[in-house]
Amino acid sequence: MSKKQISPLERVQNDMKKCVKCGACRAHCPAFSTFQREPATARGKVALAQHVLKGDIELDDGTYAAMSKCLLCGSCVDKCPNNVPTDEIVIAAREALAKRRGLTTFHKAVGQVIKTRKLMKMGAFAASILGPLFFKKVPATSGLRLRFPMPFLGGTRHIPQIAKDPFMTRHPEVIEGQPGKPRIAFFVGCMTNFVYTEIGEATLALFKHLGCTVIIPQDQQCCGLPGMSGGDLDTVRELAERNLEALERYNADYVMTACATCGGALHKLYPLVIGKRNPELSDRLKALAEKTVDAAVLLQKLGLDPEVTGGGEEVRITYHDPCHHRTAGIAKQPRGLLKQTPGIELIEMEGADRCCGLGGTFNVYHYGSSLDINAGKTAAIQATGADCVVTGCPGCIMQLSDGLKQAGENTRVLHTVELLARNIRR
Repeated sequence: MSKKQISPLERVQNDMKKCVKCGACRAHCPAFSTFQREPATARGKVALAQHVLKGDIELDDGTYAAMSKCLLCGSCVDKCPNNVPTDEIVIAAREALAKRRGLTTFHKAVGQVIKTRKLMKMGAFAASILGPLFFKKVPATSGLRLRFPMPFLGGTRHIPQIAKDPFMTRHPEVIEGQPGKPRIAFFVGCMTNFVYTEIGEATLALFKHLGCTVIIPQDQQCCGLPGMSGGDLDTVRELAERNLEALERYNADYVMTACATCGGALHKLYPLVIGKRNPELSDRLKALAEKTVDAAVLLQKLGLDPEVTGGGEEVRITYHDPCHHRTAGIAKQPRGLLKQTPGIELIEMEGADRCCGLGGTFNVYHYGSSLDINAGKTAAIQATGADCVVTGCPGCIMQLSDGLKQAGENTRVLHTVELLARNIRR
């Protein structure tokens, strides 16, 4: 007799029982701050999911809209007195919606792109060539702006330029270091590979400086988080398996990422979400998670001296904590390295660890609300008087840049490694 298949919401029903509907999440939820409606809160989403599981309500348009109004930032989880994993519950609800209603046209397209690296490369190359037809340069900034509205983009959004040569095509798969030094597998991530290639170059320069062997597996894939945002867990599993094969092949000492989102996928969400649904992958995903480390954390662990690598012109900076760093306890390490860097003055902004409003596909479906959330971050940056905002996530870089440009600011937004590598990059 075949074993009954457990539904996505049945997997998290015990977690839902932990929620006592106290409402502590309301004060910390960036989505609630802009929508101001109960279904936007963690409490509201848990209640909806419980009623769906009981059969009291259907997985209808209202349920879909409510579950889409979540950035998966984890703020509610951090502050919940009962440790309710609302992010897992929302992911399960989105998976249930996708199974019942099918993926949206947008998420079908996203799934096809992120699991077909050849298609992603072709799209990026076309965007780098055809960009000027659809976008115009924004004066005094490095971004691009739409000439006219397009689906899911809108006429006011600022878009970063796509690199003509992806980062991974520029380097061999194995860059040998000094004997006895660590072997590091670099999980590059899509944004670094196709958009912010300078992040990849700075990261590579720093670890080469430390004498490490750097491995850039050419068959690594997207981490899959865009698919997870839409409930497409089948695509996420496929990508997780392919990334496991790519990263296990070299038996590196560390799997390093310079993207907080990719790090969050490999370190937390793969074992937590994919591992639970696929027990045959669980041990391998846990082993990968144990090896996965953020670039700033690893640089500090390996003894990087920012006085040697990062000197340069004097600059006043402020720091933004990506959500995937906040939930992983990564805050002191990048700040520690930046404070040791000659010429850098760090001025803390108010709410440095508040979500910037990106949230994967939240930024696509709720762009106006995404900007509302980002406006608070922009104001906090402006209040510091900093010349530059520094962070550890390419996605946050894109969102912060958009918000600052919308406000008429020319404040630069850089990755931590770019400042740490200023001397050796020169």
